[in-house]
Amino acid sequence: MSEKAYGLAAASRELFIKGMRQVASSVAVVTTNGSGGRHGATVSAFTSVSADPPQLLACLRSDSRIAAAVNENGSFCLNILSHQHPHLAERFSGQHDTAVGDRFEGIEIHGEAQEWVVLKQATAFCCAVFDRHVHATHTIFLGNVLKVQISAEDPLTYLNGQYRRLAR
Repeated sequence: MSEKAYGLAAASRELFIKGMRQVASSVAVVTTNGSGGRHGATVSAFTSVSADPPQLLACLRSDSRIAAAVNENGSFCLNILSHQHPHLAERFSGQHDTAVGDRFEGIEIHGEAQEWVVLKQATAFCCAVFDRHVHATHTIFLGNVLKVQISAEDPLTYLNGQYRRLAR
């Protein structure tokens, strides 16, 4: 059948983005620390890969500072933000980079002297990179999950350009 028969439009970048804005997802910050430097960035593309063994993936723009740092450090931490922390999502998205030179300034963290930087009150998955694949504009980092921190808070979610809280 043709696209017209189903009422579908050809996929453009703009249409793809508009469609993906309708997908609710948790908000995460990927952090890393080591010889490649300490860095963190808000990400939207991440998922579990396997429970046996525990593995996940995070997609990072290949030309970004966070991708370069994770690549050199060989580790990253996926921090799922609490509903109380939309300001952290904004901070690590770079919205405040002109006002704050260090994205970690004034933020409570664990593991500052280690390869993983865990944000307090986040559900965090500390990973060692075991593989990476470059595809189009992004690098897919696959990580073995070595440590986990569980938050008692509901996660921060994002839908249609706005941060949201789960309804109970």
